Amino acid sequence: MTKINKAACIGGGVIGGAWAARFVLAGIDTNIFDPHPEAERIIGEVMANAERAYDMLTMAPLPPKGKLTFCKTVEEAVEGADWIQESVPERVDLKRNVITQIDAAADPKALIGSSTSGIMPTELQRDMKHPERMFVAHPYNPVYLLPLAELVGGEKTSKATLEEAKAKLTPIGMKGVIIKKEIEAFVGDRLLEAVWREGLWLIKDDICDTETLDDVIRYSFGMRWAQMGMFETYRIAGGEAGMRHFIAQFGPCLSWPWTKLMDVVDLDDALVDKIANQSDVQSGAYGFRELERIRDENLVGIMQTLKGSNGGQGWGAGKLLSDFETHLWKNAPKPEAKASDEPLRLLDIKVNPSWVDYNGHMTEYRYNQCFADAADALLRMIGVDMDYVADGHSYYTVESHVRMLAEAKLGDALYTTCQIIPSDDKKLHTFQWLHRASDGAVLATCEHLMLHVASAENKTIAAPAAILAKLKPLADAHAGLALPEAVGRHVGQKKA
Repeated sequence: MTKINKAACIGGGVIGGAWAARFVLAGIDTNIFDPHPEAERIIGEVMANAERAYDMLTMAPLPPKGKLTFCKTVEEAVEGADWIQESVPERVDLKRNVITQIDAAADPKALIGSSTSGIMPTELQRDMKHPERMFVAHPYNPVYLLPLAELVGGEKTSKATLEEAKAKLTPIGMKGVIIKKEIEAFVGDRLLEAVWREGLWLIKDDICDTETLDDVIRYSFGMRWAQMGMFETYRIAGGEAGMRHFIAQFGPCLSWPWTKLMDVVDLDDALVDKIANQSDVQSGAYGFRELERIRDENLVGIMQTLKGSNGGQGWGAGKLLSDFETHLWKNAPKPEAKASDEPLRLLDIKVNPSWVDYNGHMTEYRYNQCFADAADALLRMIGVDMDYVADGHSYYTVESHVRMLAEAKLGDALYTTCQIIPSDDKKLHTFQWLHRASDGAVLATCEHLMLHVASAENKTIAAPAAILAKLKPLADAHAGLALPEAVGRHVGQKKA
């Protein structure tokens, strides 16, 4: 698969720093140049938020983090990079000069993407020696979570460059969409500008305040857009007759004088003060980084929900997250099945904010998830991975018993251990412990029984010799261990 081997970020503000986080968390060594005196602190805070978000986003094993290197010059930063992302302030002359500087110093085959929100790439590539490899890669904030990048070529950009960029974004969990023709502000920002312009008029004319306007978006069409966009949503609104009926019914409204989209609001001091003051009332209780973290938690929740929609196949950004996790699992290092007369350590996790209840304690079903993920780790260890499942065989859980002995709290690092109980060629019987990493305390246990099945026939069958060959040494090593005292317990049984 086409991939980014080394990245460079020129500019480390809100967008550039988040690009760096996306690259680093995808396992890509990344150089960054930003002359701001506090660049390392600012980008460090962005990285911390990004890692927090990824802890909530997925249980799939991320690759080892890439190395983030702060460089003193553009030339130093782009050395050896095959993807260079420019994210300097939105001024044509500044961006053009920086991109020309990048072009002169970078490998001629390196891709050069600009994070510009609206400048056409033809303007930016004017003075380049190798303009065919320069394009707009316009992301959305936060880049480390929102997976879209609009890919826009200029007059001298080759089609192969855009296709290569699209392919290279896939392994880092992003979706590149190629815009057919260059146009100022591309697609997303033109839509946002229309809503923003109308919103400014609604505030200026005292139709509503900023909080009411945001409520109208987030409690209605904003949720529809998050999963189906605009046209698919309106197709449903047309009923069984679909889009043609919708346009016939609502198309004439476009000629009515509802909006002020063609009028430019005067952002005078009075209007700026009104908007700023209303915004302070609406959100001033939260600090900047706190708002970012709240935003990230909400985005993670939306994507995880969309991942489980459409019969578990995923929808929109959730489908993309599901595909990204499949890629991560397929490329994760294969765990070694090392026989030991000690319980196997299978899973290391951390209690993140989406796992806790109103008391700050881990919710009940997350204990089950920890044990289920640990069971999956054991199966991968003996060769029952995604390819094996795709071939039509797997182990199915048929029974489990979880005991919750102590509370796990937000931020706790946890790990699981597992003892294999005597089993046979069809049955895999295990006992697991969930430990708190700081002191090794046992927080929960799980007795777990799985059967090997042929998925299509939904029938229990013996596991093949290759799987049993990896399982047997582990089971033999545990054969001499005493059975855990809780094996065979039932719900409500008193402690011995």
